[in-house]
Amino acid sequence: MSQTLAERVTARLRDIPDFPSPAILFKDVTPVLADPEVFGAVIRDMADRRRGSIDVVVGIEARGFIFGAALAHELGVGFVPVRKSGKLPGDTVGLTYDLEYGTATIEIHSDAFVGGERVLLVDDVLATGGTAEAACRLLDQVGATVVAFETLVELAFLPGRQRLAGREIHATVVVP
Repeated sequence: MSQTLAERVTARLRDIPDFPSPAILFKDVTPVLADPEVFGAVIRDMADRRRGSIDVVVGIEARGFIFGAALAHELGVGFVPVRKSGKLPGDTVGLTYDLEYGTATIEIHSDAFVGGERVLLVDDVLATGGTAEAACRLLDQVGATVVAFETLVELAFLPGRQRLAGREIHATVVVP
């Protein structure tokens, strides 16, 4: 019996306990990236769902760059990175948002959008949803239209999906 894509991805995810801090079970996606057949299948699956409905892919730093750039290439559209503050050269537009303990700022290039572009936002894991929510707000602020959010893994026991309420979300693997 052949495995579903979710089963193939799940078989390659690696759990790293206590990373990046104690009591965190980190979902390492690098074994998925190392398997060209599974990685290619993930990108084709995401592309097939979005073909013709988006103008640009936006990837969230850092692993969202890997999935986002490959997906943009597969779709024949451009790629725009969302980065932590101070990492992009030139003029940027930023948004500061609250974290559990403190704040963070994300940025995009100020000339990345003219307004009205249909955007697919991509990251590797949807967990608490803070950065994804902030990225959506930043894209809304510059006039882009976030069509959907794609992720490889969703940690459903965390509030990420709720923070993106009203947005279309697709995860290849959902961890209950």
